[in-house]
Amino acid sequence: MPFGAVLAQVGGLGRFQVLQTALLAVPILLMASHNLLQNFTAAVPPHRCRVPAVPSATPAGHGATPAPPGATPDATSRGSDTVLRSPGGTLRSPSGVHSPGATHLTLNGTAASPDGTGVQPDATWASSNGTLGPTGATLGWSNVTLGSCRRYVANVTGGPRATEPCHDGWDYDRSIYVSTIVTEWDLVCGYRQLRQMAQSIYMAGVLVGALVLGGLSDRFGRKAMLMWSYLQLGVMGTCTAFAPNYASYCVFRFAGGMALSGFGLSIACLVVEWIPTPYRAITVAITGFAYTLGQIILAGVAYAVPHWRWLQLSVSLPFFVFLFYSWWLAESARWLVLSGKADRAVKVLQRVAAFNNRKEEGEKITVEMLKSNMKEELAALKSSYTVSDLVRTPVIRHIFFCLSIVWFSISFSYYGLAMDLQNFGVSIYLIQVIFGAVDFPAKVVVTVSLSYVGRRLSLTVALFLAGLVVVANIFVPTELQTVRTALAVIGKGCLSASFNCVFLYTTELYPTPIRQTGLGFGSTMARVGGIVAPLVKMMDEYYPFLPPAVYGVAPVVAAVAAAFLPETLNTPLPDTIEEVENRTKRKPAGDPKEKIALQPQDGPPLKEA
Repeated sequence: MPFGAVLAQVGGLGRFQVLQTALLAVPILLMASHNLLQNFTAAVPPHRCRVPAVPSATPAGHGATPAPPGATPDATSRGSDTVLRSPGGTLRSPSGVHSPGATHLTLNGTAASPDGTGVQPDATWASSNGTLGPTGATLGWSNVTLGSCRRYVANVTGGPRATEPCHDGWDYDRSIYVSTIVTEWDLVCGYRQLRQMAQSIYMAGVLVGALVLGGLSDRFGRKAMLMWSYLQLGVMGTCTAFAPNYASYCVFRFAGGMALSGFGLSIACLVVEWIPTPYRAITVAITGFAYTLGQIILAGVAYAVPHWRWLQLSVSLPFFVFLFYSWWLAESARWLVLSGKADRAVKVLQRVAAFNNRKEEGEKITVEMLKSNMKEELAALKSSYTVSDLVRTPVIRHIFFCLSIVWFSISFSYYGLAMDLQNFGVSIYLIQVIFGAVDFPAKVVVTVSLSYVGRRLSLTVALFLAGLVVVANIFVPTELQTVRTALAVIGKGCLSASFNCVFLYTTELYPTPIRQTGLGFGSTMARVGGIVAPLVKMMDEYYPFLPPAVYGVAPVVAAVAAAFLPETLNTPLPDTIEEVENRTKRKPAGDPKEKIALQPQDGPPLKEA
């Protein structure tokens, strides 16, 4: 009896499969939060050098530079922020105590220019060179600070004015970002690269998790690794929220990244191995929509919880709830049979059959029946599989190299776009919502395409379009910010659709004994892409055209690689390496198209060969 027929006997797409898939989709909501969390916890607010106190004969001002006309000190303060109020608005010093030697002011709701004459419309912080933004922004006068990373040396007269680094730290505008790791540990100027390093360390943890936990899942089971990953992510995420310094923060984020990779891979395999072939594409698409919805939820949570420690805690504690109900989930029966645990597989299948109101059918399944009908797969099954099995045979080796290119390129370009929200010139909360919302139409289209056009063509077209719009953005003038943002959103949508394709495609291309290992290595290449993406972004200071060019070329190269993969539309999941090798020698029989609507079938269910 083929395993697809076993699934049909216990209810096919029954109540159990639907409920388990829904319970597995909930944690995916927070997967997006952890992957993209640093957009908010490491946001860079406008900042300027903190100016030391300068003795003055004016007791009332405590040595402060006199405020210009129209600005008067406000007797009240917001929290720990000292405020200067003008007739049109206020600008507060975020340092906790007003910094002597620098004056903070606004005139009619705008920020005065350093010389006190020009006005920067719609600005809160004006820089000494007339530009706005985190780089070069300054609070105060040009005779006190020079940009955001240097200041003038005090008490120096005659000749060119000497400058010095910000020895006394920085003051930050906390009107939007109340507290981030940047403001807490001063990750600006000479330390600004530590911000990117924190994200790279997190992605390195995800990479290691794919390598380690992916293989352990094939050995100890999907459910066991899923529960361990929930526990690890809950604990490490909570520890991250209480990290006392930057080094411990990075260590906890690394461990959390490992756990996130582990539960992501386990969920993917549990979903695919419990869902019958006709409904596999729509089920994977639903879990993809959960990730998309998670991106939108992240924007709302980050807006409501502006302090990075509380935000980190908010997306970590729910994993203890997931751990609690994960005891109810069922281990993959397919994995149990092929791991020599047929007796456990029978119990699991009978439990699922009873839940689906097919108890009598489930009782007919016995250990002897499973072993006798899967003797070919069991005979071909080795006692253990290693990484070498991904490159030992020609067809699997071909699949492995093509998928490695695809996984790397999608993640590389995706994180190159998704982790750069502050450079779009609009609210990062708004752009996060837009970036999340565009995934819905993109994934709807690709879901239909996967079931009717095929996996290979859908993936190839999505990758090619993503690369095309990212490269086209290079030639759009910077003044057309709306056009540039729209193209980036389209590219991000195509890359998200590609993620949906490659997750499903990978699980269908690899046989059961090495499916988790293959998926783990695909995820590994994706994490390598995520690590490299911010490093390439750093090159835009020297070659502004280089990052978008590389981000655009990578998906095009991946599209070429995807075109050489075998099609898996309406093909049953392979159970052995030999089955994958032999598929290229014979043309599979045609089957009806996969169902898009989740509805009962008339007549007998489709069977896996």
